[in-house]
Amino acid sequence: MGILMFFGSVTAVFAQEADTAFSDIEFTEIKPDSTHKDSITATVVSPEKDSTPTTNPATPVVKKEEKQGLIAIFIAGFIGGLAALLMPCIFPMLPLTVSFFTKGSQTKSKAVSRAMFYGLSIIVIYVVLGLLVTVLFGPDALNSLSTNGIFNFLFFILLLIFAISFLGAFEITLPSSWVNKMDANSDKGGLAGLFFMAGTLALVSFSCTGPIIGTLLVQAATSGALLGPAIGMFGFSFALAIPFALFAMFPSWLSALPKSGGWLNSVKVVLGFLELALAMKFLSNVDLAYHWNWFDREVFLVLWIVIFGLMGLYLLGKLKFSHDSPVNAISVPRLLIAIVVLSFTVYMIPGLWGAPLKSVSAFLPPQATQDFDLYTSTLTGASNGPAVKHEEGPHKYSEIFHAPLNLNVFFDYEEGMAYAKKVKKPVMIDFTGHACVNCRQMEANVWPDKAVFSKLSNDYVIIQLYVDDKTELAENEKFKSKFSGKAVNTIGNKWSDFQAARFNSNSQPFYVLLGNDGQLLAPPTGANYNAGEYLEFLNSGLKTFNK
Repeated sequence: MGILMFFGSVTAVFAQEADTAFSDIEFTEIKPDSTHKDSITATVVSPEKDSTPTTNPATPVVKKEEKQGLIAIFIAGFIGGLAALLMPCIFPMLPLTVSFFTKGSQTKSKAVSRAMFYGLSIIVIYVVLGLLVTVLFGPDALNSLSTNGIFNFLFFILLLIFAISFLGAFEITLPSSWVNKMDANSDKGGLAGLFFMAGTLALVSFSCTGPIIGTLLVQAATSGALLGPAIGMFGFSFALAIPFALFAMFPSWLSALPKSGGWLNSVKVVLGFLELALAMKFLSNVDLAYHWNWFDREVFLVLWIVIFGLMGLYLLGKLKFSHDSPVNAISVPRLLIAIVVLSFTVYMIPGLWGAPLKSVSAFLPPQATQDFDLYTSTLTGASNGPAVKHEEGPHKYSEIFHAPLNLNVFFDYEEGMAYAKKVKKPVMIDFTGHACVNCRQMEANVWPDKAVFSKLSNDYVIIQLYVDDKTELAENEKFKSKFSGKAVNTIGNKWSDFQAARFNSNSQPFYVLLGNDGQLLAPPTGANYNAGEYLEFLNSGLKTFNK
């Protein structure tokens, strides 16, 4: 369950669109006859040609990705709820609570209906908590959390505190007065009493569920989806409520439950290790956005290797904490989980020499941050290192951005378009971000495909535009957006505003195929992990361009 909780949490990150950090943008629908354009879009195409082909194709892509993101958030919340059931604060309460329903009711049907209402109350309490997060932060703020450096660092600190709590250093508890008042109200009886009883469960179990809920809310909030926190809490509470209703219907099942004991504390410790590993991702986001260069790919991997290695030793009973029960012998399930964890640890070791590690590449810093990379040089045929020199000279911003797979990538729109006109090739704009896990997954799993790589390196001019970069623009490049009316001061602001104004989209990755005259060649697309389908997308743009 600990492993499932981790992958459930990172599923929410993986499925998020890594939305723009430009929180000041107010996204509005662009009508076909719209003529509002800023200094960037004015250089692309004439107003008569700009509206229809560049706005409408983007809309279904965004809606599809938002739907997929909400489904992933629900799944992550559901898995988190299942993991919460194994916490020492909740698991022992299952038989006690269910026996209360069965003994306090005259008929089985009444016991079941009371248990159903109790479960529904749990769902309502947690969903309201998710809605409060949305109301307090607002949709615009939620949209900006995924790449905001300050928030990412605060999330790192928050998850670090949760991890230390699960490892046993201290417990996060709510004021006892809150619990006492809620418990007193639960004695009133009736439906109101059941509702307050559910509230008491939420408060009493907070020391165990708080870190799980906090992590889930962080992931849901940073997905940028307006209903993300509420959907996440619905999945969490739904998984939490199911056992109470089922055991009330079938009390004999209680005898099949394992007895409470030290294994429940082991679940908490394992989740502590997983929270610690997840916290590293948020710290990496900040490091990339501000170009601190402290947290390169190999440093990240070393930390994950150590964390998961220690987790494996803990599962085998070789590492103990002061609050752990003695481990005289390990069970078969514990051994199997230890084998999985240690195998994963060994799997990551070749990554220190540049192995792509495709199964976790989405969560790692870009391959180009690797100091010693044997993989990229063999893929591209270069003699060594990821750095590559281009005949046209160094590209603008190449000192702060890294081209994936040694591709000839431009990081400035105007410069890339000028080069495309010179060499008479079509353009692929890649709206990307430092915190975009889907972008890293595409670059590690789809772009290296031989056919795809050949198209990208030979047939297209690639322009990567980072929408979450915090580098200040030169004074003569700063401007006030005609689209949002806000000041554009950073590289990320500039390209985020460009994407929203011209393509009515703010999700990443977002791939746009243009002719070197700025005309759209095919409907834009988001992440697509099927290399064959992505190749068809590239070929469709080439076919239109050649006509």
